[in-house]
Amino acid sequence: MADARVSLDGQAVLHGVNFRVEPGEVVAVLGTNGSGKSTLVRALLGLVPLSGGRVELYGVPPSRFREWRRIGYVPQRLSVAGGVPATVREIVASGRVARQRRLRPASAADRSAVARALDAVGLADRAGDAAGTLSGGQQQRVLIARALAGEPDTFVLDEPTAGVDTASQEALASTLHRLVEEGRTVVLVAHELGPLQPLVTRAVVLEAGRVVHDGAPPRPQETEHPLRGHDHVHPHADDEDAPDPLTAWRAR
Repeated sequence: MADARVSLDGQAVLHGVNFRVEPGEVVAVLGTNGSGKSTLVRALLGLVPLSGGRVELYGVPPSRFREWRRIGYVPQRLSVAGGVPATVREIVASGRVARQRRLRPASAADRSAVARALDAVGLADRAGDAAGTLSGGQQQRVLIARALAGEPDTFVLDEPTAGVDTASQEALASTLHRLVEEGRTVVLVAHELGPLQPLVTRAVVLEAGRVVHDGAPPRPQETEHPLRGHDHVHPHADDEDAPDPLTAWRAR
């Protein structure tokens, strides 16, 4: 992504962003609500058009990219069933489509990948349930499992832990740790890192659609609220002194 600019409804959202991810990196895109985090990853995948600059996926513009099996995308707060009745297993299995030949039935490898993905997110016992009966956090775990089932080279996760309980966040961190050890690349959008923090090798912080930091990830002991507008409510906090993993970037 070079000098990428995005405007939505006539309003500039990204302003000349330069963003490159190297194989094997675990990059956290951080920032306050409305800073442009989700727009950045959606533009990276060609899901929103650029008003200027350029984007490439493995050296190819998104409009000409054909190797989508190499990328596993977990969107933010998307209804997993899409209004169509489907079981958890069916939705997770859809993550294998990019790896299958047209009209080819599911293979043993496909079924094994789906089973591993369901087990990784702790939903093996809900595989036959209708996805619409799951809680919001469980549905988010289904989306993560769908991406895992595709066995991509790169995972792009938009707020993967939003609405997901601590135990599930820790399970996701463990799964991602294994994938990173295998050489996979991870780009994740986050408001707070939680159990994912030790995995992050690089942090990119956005403010009002501009990159204000690109480098070392936050350290656990850094607890100040550094970014303007960082006024969200911490679901785990009882008072204003509770820690926040975003660091005092501007104090450096």
